[in-house]
Parts: sequence; structure tokens; C-alpha cells
Amino acid sequence: MSRIHVVCDSTADLDTAYATAHDVAVVPLRVIFGEDEFLDGVDISTAEFYRRMETDPHLPRTSQPTPAEFEEVFRRVGGDGAAIVCTTISAELSGTYGSALQARAALPDLDIRVVDSRTVGPTHTAAVEVAVALRDQGRDADAVVAALARLRARQRLVFALETLEYLHRGGRIGGGRAFVGTVLSIKPILGMTDGKIEAVDRVRTYPRALTRLIEEVAAATREWGPTKVICAHAARPEQARTVAERVAEITGELPRVVEIGGVLGCHAGPGGFGIGMHPASVVEG
Repeated sequence: MSRIHVVCDSTADLDTAYATAHDVAVVPLRVIFGEDEFLDGVDISTAEFYRRMETDPHLPRTSQPTPAEFEEVFRRVGGDGAAIVCTTISAELSGTYGSALQARAALPDLDIRVVDSRTVGPTHTAAVEVAVALRDQGRDADAVVAALARLRARQRLVFALETLEYLHRGGRIGGGRAFVGTVLSIKPILGMTDGKIEAVDRVRTYPRALTRLIEEVAAATREWGPTKVICAHAARPEQARTVAERVAEITGELPRVVEIGGVLGCHAGPGGFGIGMHPASVVEG
């Protein structure tokens, strides 16, 4: 029998080269500008998304995959009878997890494990990478799902926004708060708590916000010791390289850098920046 098949949705922000090289099937969400609808990372690249976001008069929206779309992928990859481990964006943020569960229920003859990552972005990236690593070590589906549960319990995600405009336009904060935040140059520091986005801190200036994220890495390493980090940016590659180098000074290892895709980018906007981290030992328990 073939090894485990790994499936995820597009909020893991895997680049095409990684997904192809590591045999990961990606089920895309959709990003929508007005009447134009695109499969995230398929019909529109991340670079194209951010270019359009800054010029299109329509606020981009997102839409979850349908159960039928998950079902098609599950049938295709699971035809050899091997188990499938599928990770999704937090169910608190999207109905994607529910769509995957419906698809699993429609395919009772397949061994499908649907895992709510309880997160998004770089910490979802980390979940996929853990699943891939254990699959390649020859671990079975039970071991992979158990490792993902340990990861979910310990990982941290913090992120900052360069502007409050997109949270305001998307209805996440009121116009008054957005105006005051812009005038005072307030940058919110946000994090994930039990699958939900929560406020962590707020600082003045974007450079200070990035430094605040790095301080979270330093605090984690003091608590955990060896720490794995992934940095994610929205159309800010130069800042990402600088932050990665500063993180490496703390952890002793240059972190993986990924670009935030269109789904999370709809709300973060250009300049959004996130850092995901977990104890290096958590995967093995």
C-alpha cells in the first residue's frame, strides 16, 4: 500500500514547488473581486492578488471550497487505499473544515482523517510540514494525527498589520477605530487563541510592530528551548528577509519564509506579517 496522502486547503500558503515536491494535494479557497472569482493560487497568483488588491475598487472576498471539491480530491489521491490526512483552516474562521467533513462522510470506504488546524497561515504551513515529515518517516495515520494534536496545543501565531484599512473595509473594526488607528499610527498585534483571532498588544509604527513579533520568538525560546519558526509576509519580501535574519540570531536557525496568500491577505492587506512558532520537540511528544 502507498504511503499516507497529505491534503490541505490553500490557507496553508504552500508554494507550488513545495506542494509538488512533497506530493501535497491542495484544495483552494476562492478570492472574489466584484464579479470576478478566482481559485486561490490557481487562477490568480499571490503577486497578482496583491497588485489587484491595491488597484481594484472592489474589496476582495473569500469563499470556502465545496464538499464536492474536497470529495474530488479525496477520490483522486485515495484511490490506492492509503489513508488521507487533511488539514484545514480553523473552523472558527471558515466553513472549510465543515466542507471537508461532509466530503469524508460521502466516502465511507476511504480512510480520511480531517484535522482542524485551529489556525491559519504560517502555523497551518507548519502543520502540513509536520504531516509530510512524519509520512516520509513511514509513520501511520494515527501517529500523524496525534503529532498534529500536540502541535496544535503548543504552537503560537502572532501577526501585525501595516494598515487597518482592510480590517475596516471588511467590517472587522469600525470606521472610528480605523481612523484613530491611522492618525496615531497604531499597529495591532494579534494572535490565535483556541482557533480565534484575539488582540495581543498594540504599538506605534510598523517597525516597532515587527520588533514586537520578534520579541515573542525570544520569549518562546526562553520557555521552550529549541524553537521552530516560520515567517509569513504579505508583499513585503525585504522586511521578511530582515525579520528572518533577526529571528535566526535568537533561534540559531534561519526560519522558513512564506508569502501570505490571497485568503488571509484579503483581511491583512499588503504589509501584513506573521510569525508562527512551536517547540522543536513537540512533534515527537
